[in-house]
Amino acid sequence: MFDSGIRQFRLALAMVVGRPINVRSAEKLVADALETLAEFGSPGEDVEQLLRGASADPQMRTDLTNKALRRTAERLTTQSAFYAEHFKAAGVDPAGLTMENVGAVPVTTKTDLVKRAEDFLCGEPFLASRTTGTTGRPAEIWYSAYEERLWPALVALSQILRGSMRSTDLMQFNVSSRATGTSYAEMQVARLVGASIRMVGLVPPAETLDLMVGTGAGSPTLMVTYPSYLGQLITLARERGLGPEDFRLRAINVGSEVLSSALAEAAADTFGARVHDGYGMTELTPMAGAICRQRHLHIDASIGLVEVCDLETGEPAEPGALGTIVATPFYPYRECMPLFRYDTRDLVRRLPDGSLDCEMANVPATSHILGKADHVLRTAEGVVTPRDVIEVLDALPGVRWPVRHRASVVEGRLRIELPTSQSADWDRSDVIARFASAGIDTDLDIVDVDGRELRRYRSDLTESSFTGRAA
Repeated sequence: MFDSGIRQFRLALAMVVGRPINVRSAEKLVADALETLAEFGSPGEDVEQLLRGASADPQMRTDLTNKALRRTAERLTTQSAFYAEHFKAAGVDPAGLTMENVGAVPVTTKTDLVKRAEDFLCGEPFLASRTTGTTGRPAEIWYSAYEERLWPALVALSQILRGSMRSTDLMQFNVSSRATGTSYAEMQVARLVGASIRMVGLVPPAETLDLMVGTGAGSPTLMVTYPSYLGQLITLARERGLGPEDFRLRAINVGSEVLSSALAEAAADTFGARVHDGYGMTELTPMAGAICRQRHLHIDASIGLVEVCDLETGEPAEPGALGTIVATPFYPYRECMPLFRYDTRDLVRRLPDGSLDCEMANVPATSHILGKADHVLRTAEGVVTPRDVIEVLDALPGVRWPVRHRASVVEGRLRIELPTSQSADWDRSDVIARFASAGIDTDLDIVDVDGRELRRYRSDLTESSFTGRAA
């Protein structure tokens, strides 16, 4: 226990002063946590305090954030060709950066990352991961061997102490094979926890469902996937007459797309599992967010800085206003290909000023993700976000998820197009009335096109396999 205390202290100290974290110590802390749980049944308040860190004290959080900003920026000016030019062109002194003046640094865009990828490198590349390309040309992100050992250790420690993953779990991983960094990290998390993992990918949904059915040791207890793919699994399970008693799942983790309330409820009803809607992206790893019971998005402030910037001006969004998440992962958590003030184009609302009263109130928060900023629709009556549309469509009676559609604005009114293949059982006036109940004046057109000509989803990345076809 004395050795464990030293390791906790070394980890906390490295986080505070910003030095590279000893990966072996972090991994040993995972083993310490498993031993503690086996012996005492709970980790103890001191370990939970380690997880919370200094984030519960606003003044200390501000001081640490300012130091982390300067440390990260100063490193970039000496090791990144892109940021050496970027800071110089803006006339910004990295040594003087704070949360108050960081807006003087222009945002980094995905276009910058795609066009000048090599100029972002700051360390020895080990593993490349690519974005899916569903929102534009894919970007390639390199991670170092240090990062790919450190992140799983920190995630494993957090999941053990919060009870999210157990050594008896079998995780089923249904994510695009392009997400190599995430896949590798999840495998290492499972290894450190002592759990099992089945890397399935985005194979045809029927094959995935076959692997899920059953209550024996070979059936998954945890699942990671996208909302659109989960929707396909729910539809197929219902067609087969399957319910909670046919599965062993206790939790499903989804991300990278908008998860509607209707889809989350349907997943819980069908599989008997809680659905957790997280936030993360290839470009920002290991920054990640969780949704509280009040549906705020909370992102750990010790890992990086999150800003909500106004869509029009780029300045900090006013309370209640729409904005895009601009994020800066801190060194030493991000080493090889770090980004500074990266404009994610993920749409949120800034929460009103004042203290939160949710269970994660000590962690800074925004609204739930509302979609991509580039997909905001401006009607004569106001702004319509992708989430506004999806929440209505996903709740239609007899719906088959994901709902293929196209949303646009014509003469100041929202126009929704639905394919005939998905809308045969819907009454046009009822759909319009449901949008009206949500405060959206809508025109509806039924179009005779393949659904995939409309909205694209990550479930469209399905990888063909031989197992679902006759020889």
